[in-house]
Amino acid sequence: MPLARPSRVAFFSDCVTSAMADIAAVAPDALRDVIIGVEEVPNLNVAWSGDRVPLSAALEPGKGHKTQIVLFERPLEHRSGSRSQLRDLVHQTIVEQLSAITGRTMEELGGEPDWD
Repeated sequence: MPLARPSRVAFFSDCVTSAMADIAAVAPDALRDVIIGVEEVPNLNVAWSGDRVPLSAALEPGKGHKTQIVLFERPLEHRSGSRSQLRDLVHQTIVEQLSAITGRTMEELGGEPDWD
């Protein structure tokens, strides 16, 4: 009997966990004091510019809270053509947000410099 494929939610969670492990392997302190969360869709109080729904959001640390990165599950899934692409996009999205917040290069965090 073949193994069942993980549910959509379980697979997404695995993508996030895997990306965090990969980043920690190349930059062990990069995720220190960073909270990674997942929301199904963006629920932003402010409008974003452009014609694309955001894939993620980040909040810099402030009084009483740590750095936060929120991944938006459905937009990331929609932008991916396969589970393999979703795994790559989740990883790259976390790397991009970490780079923006920490000032580290994407290469230092295990990202691909030519991602688009």
